[in-house]
Amino acid sequence: MGRICKKCLLQDLEEKERAKLEKYLAVIADADRCEEERRQERLAICRECDRLVEATCEACGCYVEFRAALKRGKCPYKKW
Repeated sequence: MGRICKKCLLQDLEEKERAKLEKYLAVIADADRCEEERRQERLAICRECDRLVEATCEACGCYVEFRAALKRGKCPYKKW
């Protein structure tokens, strides 16, 4: 993967990168996955965060899209 914009998420990128995201999300058990609307609300907050860098969170280096999809996922900066 080449360099991406600071505020981009994997879902915004080329099909190859979106496919990786779908693969990551597919391993989350339904019982552990939050509702899609809630995930999108969380991602909207992440997009506005100064600590979002190339689809990852500066706090832990995780892909924010994966963390946002988890029912028990939390923002390390307590924004959601």
